[in-house]
Amino acid sequence: MAVNGETQLREPAVVFRWIVLIFISLAMFGNYYVYDSIAPIADMIRASLGYDDEFIGAMYSVYSVAAIFILLIGGVIIDKYGTKKSILFFGALCAVAALVTASSSDKYVMLAGRVLLGIGSEPLIVAITTSIAKWFKGKELSFAFGLNLTIARLGSVAADNSPSWGSSFYGDWQSPLYLALIISLACLIGGIVYYFLENYAEKNYTLGKAGDTDKLEIKSLFSYKKTFWFVVALCVTFYSAVFPFRSFAIKFFMEAHGETREFAGFLNSILPLSAMIATPLFGLLVDKVGKRALFMFIGSVLLLPVFLMMTYTGITLYVPIAMMGIAFSLIPAVMWPYVAYIVDEKKLGTAYALMTLIQQVGLAGFNWLIGYANDISMASPQNPDGYSLGMWIFSSLGFFGVLFSFLLRRAEAKEKMQS
Repeated sequence: MAVNGETQLREPAVVFRWIVLIFISLAMFGNYYVYDSIAPIADMIRASLGYDDEFIGAMYSVYSVAAIFILLIGGVIIDKYGTKKSILFFGALCAVAALVTASSSDKYVMLAGRVLLGIGSEPLIVAITTSIAKWFKGKELSFAFGLNLTIARLGSVAADNSPSWGSSFYGDWQSPLYLALIISLACLIGGIVYYFLENYAEKNYTLGKAGDTDKLEIKSLFSYKKTFWFVVALCVTFYSAVFPFRSFAIKFFMEAHGETREFAGFLNSILPLSAMIATPLFGLLVDKVGKRALFMFIGSVLLLPVFLMMTYTGITLYVPIAMMGIAFSLIPAVMWPYVAYIVDEKKLGTAYALMTLIQQVGLAGFNWLIGYANDISMASPQNPDGYSLGMWIFSSLGFFGVLFSFLLRRAEAKEKMQS
């Protein structure tokens, strides 16, 4: 069919779109697995290589530092070269990062591998998000995003539980990283297949436009309302408590509570596993009843006591982990969509870019700080009380989370009264 002398191409078939989603989600799975592959071997790196917890924290911190810099230009790269080239390039970079990290016991080589992962991983996520919008906008977009995130978080669950299903790799510190290298090939394979799928689609179908990627515009920073900045503060305190805890959780459960590596990994996996199931449900609940600031306050209150419960009480670990799992599912389900209600649509991209950037700043600082705290307190199986300082740091973040969520709720109420 010709329109104004041009051939009118049909839209991609439904099956074709879901095949696309499967392969780009495969890349996300590999990406998440590689990021979380350090936690199950943190104690083995210390025992075999003599590196301290500060080094373990640094392996996560340098990832975030690299992510901060690449996030400033990642959107520009994706806009210039397109999604198919970007997903292929950054997916390949994630695989190279896994290779570099696993290839040497030299601390600087291992850190270089994590820097490469930060450079590749965050733009890969942005490119895949942009791609999903291109393929599913006006169709099953929310469901596609949810399914993509679910598959990605399965990568975290798989990494945490790898001491169980991949026990044969856990005879030394390096073999689990070679396993991560094998799984990281999903990033490369997903990128290659997607490149050819989009290449074929560009010639045979008409694709939607994804819109611009999120970019940080400095001039817009001074125009946001107070409620937005409280959300940003809650974002950085919440993620700085949860993700650095996950970085050391398996080691903490083993050394402070005497758990096996397998069970400690399972406990750590409850957080992403619960988020896979409960986050969409909490999202539906909040969409129905509103009161978003109240739900964020409830989630913050749930998070506050869990770290000290694990440190000073003999209560089963299932209780604080369940409370953390609820908070980990509830707060993100409310927080990220909430921004769209309080920020002008034209500034939304900058708002999300800013939140992501500050979140990475928090992760960079607190991953290192918790490792340093463990070292100066001499945390070990012989001195489990050495973990207390780090847990107090997490608890202080929980306190500030409650404070910021309370201030957010009060500011929101004041804005409603004024309007």
